Amino acid sequence: MILVLCEVKDRHLKKASAESLSAAQSVAASLQVPIAAVFLGAEAPGHEEAQNYGAQHIFTCFSPNLAAYSSDLYAQTLITLAQEKKAKVVMGAATALGKDVLPRVAARLQGGYANEIIEILPGSGSFQVVRPIYAGKAWMTLGFGDRIAVLSTRPNLFSLQEKKETAQIETLAAPTQDFKAIVKELLAKSTNKPDLTEANVIISGGRGMKEGANFKILEELAEALGGVVGASRAAVDAGWGLPHSMQVGQTGKVVSPTLYIACGISGAIQHLAGMSSSKYIVAINKDSEAPIFKIASYGIVGDLFEVVPALTAAARALKLNGA
Repeated sequence: MILVLCEVKDRHLKKASAESLSAAQSVAASLQVPIAAVFLGAEAPGHEEAQNYGAQHIFTCFSPNLAAYSSDLYAQTLITLAQEKKAKVVMGAATALGKDVLPRVAARLQGGYANEIIEILPGSGSFQVVRPIYAGKAWMTLGFGDRIAVLSTRPNLFSLQEKKETAQIETLAAPTQDFKAIVKELLAKSTNKPDLTEANVIISGGRGMKEGANFKILEELAEALGGVVGASRAAVDAGWGLPHSMQVGQTGKVVSPTLYIACGISGAIQHLAGMSSSKYIVAINKDSEAPIFKIASYGIVGDLFEVVPALTAAARALKLNGA
């Protein structure tokens, strides 16, 4: 069996989790085993949607102790389930939650772990995965032998594969043992915008923005394109009041949007490591020799304070015309 840890947002299955279920289909075909979606937390709609992406079993564990995310509780619930079902693979999306809980599961099960995989290579009775290394400059192909494999899929890279199933839904007993800590309440800033790691469009600013107040023009472009705003490490560290949650790069968030627009970003290797897998990259910089242009799909050499407002106006005009 393949266990896929799924997440719900706004009462619906998160797109990143649907992608993990889709990726699991090729693994399931190679190993000839069923796919099971696992939902942990407070009871909420959304878990039935997993049936649309190949889940033949759905395991739910709804408990007050799981209402707020706890790494110990989530990990132990997954470990117990994996042992009971003799799972061959445990998967999930490389979200903040997935990156926290899945390595714990791999360590305690003494399994193989591959983070942020970008491709699955199916075989007969086995499979391999591909993940980036050396800041995205090379790819590594991994196999797992007889060990349980624990994988996280990089969001926005695996296409959604609809495969409707009639899943058996089973409710799991909540963990009862004592843990070092239990989260009683989680306070988070309310926002309707997607997380950087799950956004399809990202507009990022670098040191070329000159000051934090100038990020307003990026926010206007992001709003026109239905995207979110990010920043380079140089911009976050410049003392402009930008939160670390906006940082894209090796020491920030790794993103793979459909469209990434880099404004005033030179293209340091640490930044490229966090966004080079974007489908389309547009670079805006007045320095024609900036390294960012080497990986850009499209490049605009010019003053970003003139180019960005022009792009915003064009995007708004297209919206008005129904394009």
